[in-house]
Amino acid sequence: MSTAADTVAVTNLIAEYAELIDAGDFAGASALFADGVFIGSGAAVRGSAAVERMFRAMVIRYEDGTPRTHHAITNIAIEFDEETGTATARSYFTVFQAVSDFPLQPVAAGKYRDRFERHDGRWRFAERQVHITLTGDLSHHLRMPDAVQE
Repeated sequence: MSTAADTVAVTNLIAEYAELIDAGDFAGASALFADGVFIGSGAAVRGSAAVERMFRAMVIRYEDGTPRTHHAITNIAIEFDEETGTATARSYFTVFQAVSDFPLQPVAAGKYRDRFERHDGRWRFAERQVHITLTGDLSHHLRMPDAVQE
């Protein structure tokens, strides 16, 4: 049976990803996948260096170094497998964005399907699958708006 500390640790990883992306810290967000896989609408991307290259190639950052976004994560559900030291989580996300000529609005919404592993007593991402289900105007967020990948 999982502990409250396990639930908090996994929930914090989910939140940390959103915070780092919104801060424009692609190196920090990518480090969360040092031993993991990120799967968006394209091919699976493995390891922090490859994930960081993907973020830098796709996500537009502005003068302040951020993508001017706010990821709201909701409906987090976590299930633990104590025997294997793994966890799965599912959650919803909505990405809001505002820039000087683009008023605040949702630009994407979807689901995260995550797998986590406990390694040396700490939880880490093993895999994140991003399923974008709704899109708005992504022209201020992504360099390749036809490749809808979070």
